[in-house]
Amino acid sequence: MKDLEEHLSEYAKYHRDQKNIYTHYVGIPLIVFSVFCLLSKPAFFIEAPIVGALMISPALFVWLIGNAFYVALDVKLGLMMTVITGAMVYFAQPIAQLGLGAWLAVSLGIFVGGWVLQFVGHHFEGKKPAFVDDIMGLAIGPLFVLAELSFELGLRKALKEEIERRSGPVK
Repeated sequence: MKDLEEHLSEYAKYHRDQKNIYTHYVGIPLIVFSVFCLLSKPAFFIEAPIVGALMISPALFVWLIGNAFYVALDVKLGLMMTVITGAMVYFAQPIAQLGLGAWLAVSLGIFVGGWVLQFVGHHFEGKKPAFVDDIMGLAIGPLFVLAELSFELGLRKALKEEIERRSGPVK
């Protein structure tokens, strides 16, 4: 299995233009949120002994599996991603409770809007999206956004330096 630096460096090779990265700051969270909205519709409640009723949906399983992967790559970034995506799953629930037409319109509208931003960013970059060459780019994109935001806040300097050593600096 690739480590964090390998995954982020490979993804970063397609994202060296700052304008592209900025479009990803909005586009990728929109896409992830829309997927949670879409996967939250088929839900059911189960009674749990300590916490009471729990709502179970495909979104919850994707959230668990995705965050287990992120935590395995990096505990700090993975835990941050768990909190952020947990909020997304929570806020997807009201959208999933809309009628079928409204739920699909809102969820797909957010999804399309996120992808439009992605392709605008890649127009600035002049490169295709990373997932075209490696489907793992779809899973690494959200972690890349969180890592880039942490770099802008002055955090994870060693990680930033390693990614730039492997992929080049951001223009």
